[in-house]
Amino acid sequence: MEKGNNLPTIYKERHKLKYRNTECLNCYHPLDISDEYCPNCGQLNSTKKLAFNDFFNEFFAGIFAYDSRFYRTLGVLLFKPGKISKDYIQGKRVRYANPYRFYLSASIIFFLLWSVTHEIEPPVNIDTEVTEAQRREADSLLAATRAENPELGIILPEVSTVEDSVQTSRYVPEAALDTMNFSEAITTRYKVFSDFYKRTETRNPHVAMDSLNYRDTRYNQWFYKKTVDAERFSSDSDLFWNYFYSKLPFIIFFYLPIFALFIWLLYLRRPFTYMEHLIFTFHNQTTWFVLFGIAVGINSILGNNAATGIMTLVFGFYLYKAFRRFYGQGRVKTILKFIIINIIFFILAVVAALFSVLASFAIY
Repeated sequence: MEKGNNLPTIYKERHKLKYRNTECLNCYHPLDISDEYCPNCGQLNSTKKLAFNDFFNEFFAGIFAYDSRFYRTLGVLLFKPGKISKDYIQGKRVRYANPYRFYLSASIIFFLLWSVTHEIEPPVNIDTEVTEAQRREADSLLAATRAENPELGIILPEVSTVEDSVQTSRYVPEAALDTMNFSEAITTRYKVFSDFYKRTETRNPHVAMDSLNYRDTRYNQWFYKKTVDAERFSSDSDLFWNYFYSKLPFIIFFYLPIFALFIWLLYLRRPFTYMEHLIFTFHNQTTWFVLFGIAVGINSILGNNAATGIMTLVFGFYLYKAFRRFYGQGRVKTILKFIIINIIFFILAVVAALFSVLASFAIY
């Protein structure tokens, strides 16, 4: 870290004399107002509240540059709920790893472990080259289906609604879709593609468009691929959950700052800044990664999910203890706010999960 006039802009504010203290916040060593750094432990002599620039600069200083702080941080994090967050916002930062850096490392390890122990089926590639054999196979399957259901290939000009088309035939020519309103066209297109996939199990959209005599446009390719994905997810819950878990790193990354905002609102009368709530949230989420990472490893060895249930109970108790120690309130207030926070957590989690799954499903 540079000193004097060569200090980076993001550090200059923290080095001002008005933030100097006469005692080190980390080791309590007596200091003079002129001491920029503690001569005992080397921590910056500053009482300035954390800002985003201060917080993330430490992260970029070196993502995995840990020493003994890694083990100290992990030990305190797991066995003294809420202490590490309280120490950190009180200025005892040199002894611990940066919260965001530690969170990121824990999440990387967790999701790597998850990907190793859970096989995720790759998505359908709409650009796969269509072979003549694939076309013949799909056409023969469709021909056999039409032989069993003569009405399948008949164009019915009198069909004007989705209900009529479903009752009469699941096949509707593409031209008929243009006469329907938007919602009817979407529903009918889905039913046509879904029925074709169920009858032929053809996953290649080029083959499907050719057999159905639909235009091989990007929209039809995408829509057919989404229909196939939806059918596969509905028939294979494991595939759906594996897909959902593959999106969790992105969901959680954007979810935590929003969740910290609600904690800040709930504890608005307490003397904590938003950044301090965010640090507390990062530490708790890091603990979740560590505990459930252990559970994933045990589950893979035992061949069941018993460890997940145990870790869920452990983490629930851990959170209660962390809230009580960090915010310093009594049992009754802590329990009430803990219940409220968990209700908010699950509501936000459901909203975030639905939004994320729908958004990511569209580009899957």
